[in-house]
Amino acid sequence: MKRRFWISTVAVIASGLGFAQTPTDQLMAPPAGAKKFVIVSAAGPHGWSSHWKQEDGTLLSRESLLLRGMVWEQDAAIHLGKKGQPDKIIIRGVTPSGDAGETFTLNDGEARWKSPIDTGSKRSDGTSHYVTQGGTISSVGILAECLFAAPSRKLPLLPGGEARLVKLTDLVVGQGPTRQTVTAYSMDGLSTMPVPVWLDGKGQFFAFVMGLGFVPEEYAGEFATLEKAQSAALATRAPAIAKRFGITPATPVAFTHVKLFDADAGRYLDDQTVVADKGIITAVGAARTLKTPSNARVIDAKGKTLVPGLWDAHHHLFADASGPMLLSMGVTSVRSPGSDVAPTVERMTRIKQGELLYPTIYASVLIDGKGPLAAQGGVVVSSAEEAVAAVRKAKENGFTGVKFYGSMQREWLEPAIAEAKRQQLHIHGHIPRTLRPSNMVAAGYDELTHINMVMMEAMPDEVVNQSNGIMRFEGPGRHARNVDLNAEPLKSLIATLAAKQITVDPTLVTFEGLYVLDNGDLSPAYAPFTGTMPPVTERGFRSGGFAVPKDLTRADYRASFAKMKELVTALNRAKVPIVAGTDGSGLELIRELELYVEAGMTPVEALRTATLYPARLVNAGDSTGSIAVGKKADMVLVEGDPSKRVVDLRRTVWVMSEGRLMNADELRTASGFSGRPH
Repeated sequence: MKRRFWISTVAVIASGLGFAQTPTDQLMAPPAGAKKFVIVSAAGPHGWSSHWKQEDGTLLSRESLLLRGMVWEQDAAIHLGKKGQPDKIIIRGVTPSGDAGETFTLNDGEARWKSPIDTGSKRSDGTSHYVTQGGTISSVGILAECLFAAPSRKLPLLPGGEARLVKLTDLVVGQGPTRQTVTAYSMDGLSTMPVPVWLDGKGQFFAFVMGLGFVPEEYAGEFATLEKAQSAALATRAPAIAKRFGITPATPVAFTHVKLFDADAGRYLDDQTVVADKGIITAVGAARTLKTPSNARVIDAKGKTLVPGLWDAHHHLFADASGPMLLSMGVTSVRSPGSDVAPTVERMTRIKQGELLYPTIYASVLIDGKGPLAAQGGVVVSSAEEAVAAVRKAKENGFTGVKFYGSMQREWLEPAIAEAKRQQLHIHGHIPRTLRPSNMVAAGYDELTHINMVMMEAMPDEVVNQSNGIMRFEGPGRHARNVDLNAEPLKSLIATLAAKQITVDPTLVTFEGLYVLDNGDLSPAYAPFTGTMPPVTERGFRSGGFAVPKDLTRADYRASFAKMKELVTALNRAKVPIVAGTDGSGLELIRELELYVEAGMTPVEALRTATLYPARLVNAGDSTGSIAVGKKADMVLVEGDPSKRVVDLRRTVWVMSEGRLMNADELRTASGFSGRPH
């Protein structure tokens, strides 16, 4: 599910409706001699991508990707005009959201495009590069090659923006006749995050590594080496940001005359003063009586609200640049439910050393069964012994939990869960094939991840017994609308979750994107950020959800999403612990809370799911999660009154993370935003 932000960021694997979809058997067949790339992750292979050139110079590609049961089958034809930029593009095929069809033409100075999400035109002299909304990895490779060849390595983009190519590092790969030096570059301007790409010594596309790797077949074993070198090179950018913002004031800081959210008591208090010194909250009380230290830096917060630092309880670590962006949103703690182990350990080390500015991380290792549906970013196992060893390794590496995924077999789970209990690790995850949430709770889960996985309790056997892939989405999308939440089996499940205090991490905002949106719709999660981010990124905000099966309608999927919101309501009424996570970039967090309010929570209840409750979940409630004397100075000052309008939590002014005082506007600028969300 973490695919959505990655996809929109790099504009690689998008999807759509509205074209006459090309059947897979009618897509181009790679000829003998085509350049073949393998699509891999730490979990193993996921597909292939073949590239070749036509006699007229048209660059052709054909790609096949299977990712946790989701299928992409696409081809692309890209012709470069006299000025070196695309003047004709045709993309065909199918993605999880439907038809991938996309076209671009440049004729007589008029650029025209039609994609799954938009149709447009613009005058162009042929020097601008059209950035495809979807298609194969060749779109990224050709853009990188054009940037390499461009003067000053800059290009104006269509539909808008500018891209820049910045060198990162060189690396020797291969052995003997395949030995060569390749270079990592960052394509800046496409996103608030750097988009890395590898080129060979001639400036030709070599590889792309970002969660998934697109690596030449003969260099398939170099994936981890490329990823490590790329991460190390990008990491050199981080210390300057950490040095600039990661400063704890030498004197106390006092927020005066502020409206205060008391997360412990579940209430708001008017006209309060809060003092922090050397990373610790030292005083909290009524402004009229609490005396601020004479040497304090005073921030007059009249008309503003001070809340505990926010938590994203479901954020997969994938980029250093996420740190300042999350902090700009007021997120001071994140729970990572599975990311590649080595980069996660490396990031946590750099955070401790003060070289990386990031919220506090509480990380789990994702453990999945080996096979074609294994999750990227996970540790794959083939036996109970390997599963137990993976749990022990998680503890040794400083992880606080383990997350089991959908390809795990029943006979592997019991000993692995037992070992996690012995190691005092938090246990959460998806629901594997043939099992239901009640089975996992009985087996020892402390938490159920994603609201669709909770809904699996009421799904028919033909859904439950299928793979962990697309049916985990399509099944609830098809059947949830007809589920009676007050009847069995959900009635008993909800009662059990409440009795055992099993936490649920709904990530409702993810399913709003997957079930509710058609291609071209602007997600409510991202609408407040339009006009503040690169055009390529904002265009990705209009990528729709999964394609609806032919015997259903989008209205059916929307009704099923509405029932999932009702399930959150039922869980909350039963006092089942709920924590707020996004399974995205973090920009979606306040929309997640807004959905909780729409589902019947009070603004106070919703805010507790992103403050005190996740802190307690990771056994950090004694040190953070609320504003109280003796706790860490994790606090956020916002314009407005989130007690009435939870969306005001986006209007961050000052952020304090473990005592580091940061101006939210400056953090936004450093993260590539041009202004505040609206």
